[in-house]
Amino acid sequence: MKHFIIIDMQNDFCTGSLANPDAVAIIPRIKEELQKAKDNKYNIIFTKDTHYDNYLETGEGKYLPVKHCIAGTPGHDIVPELDTSYPSIIICKDHFGYSHWDSYIKPSDEVIMCGTCTDICVVSNALAIKAIENVDVTILSDCCAGLSKEKHEAALEVMRSCQCKVI
Repeated sequence: MKHFIIIDMQNDFCTGSLANPDAVAIIPRIKEELQKAKDNKYNIIFTKDTHYDNYLETGEGKYLPVKHCIAGTPGHDIVPELDTSYPSIIICKDHFGYSHWDSYIKPSDEVIMCGTCTDICVVSNALAIKAIENVDVTILSDCCAGLSKEKHEAALEVMRSCQCKVI
């Protein structure tokens, strides 16, 4: 099976409390790739970073004390430019990486990934998926945004080192 996974393209990471102009800039390219994936009948998966009102009391909140992606707020929503209505799966994850990818992805599946932030959530999830036996993982580098250009490139290099195909 072929999967197209879009990591955390949410309002708070694009224009909200953790706004990143680089994340906004990749939206048109992701939209193009999403349409290709739909046309080719890929399994479409969106992840959503998901926190709650007690975020500042969590382990992550102690290191990043900026409320973001709070469930039920507009910041938690996927950016409106990306259509989630196609039979898509939306995974709400409360950590950088999702730990149950094997519920969706099986050995010998193919995965194409993109999203934000390259150096935190994209790399975390790519490596978790790559750990599933014989799964091919491709990262669309021009459809990813990091916290900085340097961190973006460093994360891409880590993924290459772990046998992800970075294009």
